[in-house]
Amino acid sequence: MYVADSRGGAGTEVRDATRPGPRATAVAPTVLVLGTVSLITDVSSEMVTAVLPLYLVAGLGLSPLGFGLLDGVYNGFSALVRLVGGHLADRGGGRYKAVAAVGYGLSAVCKPALLLAHSLPLIGAVLAVDRTGKGLRTAPRDALISLSSAPETRGRAFGVHRAMDTAGALLGPLVAFLILRQAAEGYDAVFTVSSCVAALGVLVLLLFVPGGRGGAPAPASADSPAPSLRASLALLRRRDVRRLTVCATLLGLSTVSDSFVYLLLQHRLGVPDRWFALLPLGTAAAFLLLALPLGRLADRMGRWRMFLAGHVALLAAYGLLLAHGPAYAVLLLHGAFYAATDGVLMAAASTAVPDELRGAGLALVQTGQATARFAASLAFGAAWTAWGDRTALTTAALALTVCAVCAVYLRPAQSK
Repeated sequence: MYVADSRGGAGTEVRDATRPGPRATAVAPTVLVLGTVSLITDVSSEMVTAVLPLYLVAGLGLSPLGFGLLDGVYNGFSALVRLVGGHLADRGGGRYKAVAAVGYGLSAVCKPALLLAHSLPLIGAVLAVDRTGKGLRTAPRDALISLSSAPETRGRAFGVHRAMDTAGALLGPLVAFLILRQAAEGYDAVFTVSSCVAALGVLVLLLFVPGGRGGAPAPASADSPAPSLRASLALLRRRDVRRLTVCATLLGLSTVSDSFVYLLLQHRLGVPDRWFALLPLGTAAAFLLLALPLGRLADRMGRWRMFLAGHVALLAAYGLLLAHGPAYAVLLLHGAFYAATDGVLMAAASTAVPDELRGAGLALVQTGQATARFAASLAFGAAWTAWGDRTALTTAALALTVCAVCAVYLRPAQSK
């Protein structure tokens, strides 16, 4: 097995999991390196994510509606640039690494900027730029994973990547918790350490991720014209791509963001402030344990079925929150939801789009989902402010039930 030098171009030879042979079922080295990059980056990102809700709501006195606006920016702003990132990555024979590097770098620069942002408009601007970087890098990274993996093992490949990514998400809140316990200026210390870790992730990407298409076969003709934005948007004419995008968008409209789930746990179950930063650990631990087995199971039973099953787990988590169920059970179901949906959706979408438009095709699905979650954060924050958390959560649960039923009837023909 040969791993390309990170300075190699699109023509650099890489023997990878897409080639036939006895090791065709092995996880590609590109997937492992990208998983390492995501692990490091998620340590940085989740350090901030773990303390941000409490910092904004308890520290700055933000209302649920105001927090919903900022949370929508944080989780949904990337939707505005995901299609652009996927389209740029598909051009020039597949500039996936270059576009992903710009995205990772942009997010890394934003971490120290949080040290200087002490007003809501400035914090919102920093979060918007950070999520722009997230939007630029997500589709190229997932395209590299899918192009580096054999079709029958893509669920496993995405499961491995998401498991490594989630290991970082598991470590990030723990590091933030330890820093807050030891440092006098706790939040500033968290943002400083997060900046250093983010820079390390960019360095690993630049040095060790292969250039070009990450080991995937090169396009049939080097003289083929670069994919146009119109061709990227025309993917919606494909039945499976269109239905995947519509279903992901519908279900995203009824998905309460992670930050609101943790605030609900604190508000409804009385979790002390000092333990708030540890709540994401429960979700991350469940995600880490379940991502690979559920990814492999999705390859066998059908990825779309697994995707829908994940939303059933999310609905059960909502039910436990409403019934004042144990926090550990809510976090377990929350992590199972992500393990059954995050990488599985991208594996399903990879089957429906052609190689030369892989970045744009994945970005279309991601854009619909992220835009819907942006709207969901705004709506949930407004509902909580107007009616209270119980009514808001009940409405979200009912909406998820209706959207899941619609998704069953709209399921794409290719569910594998």
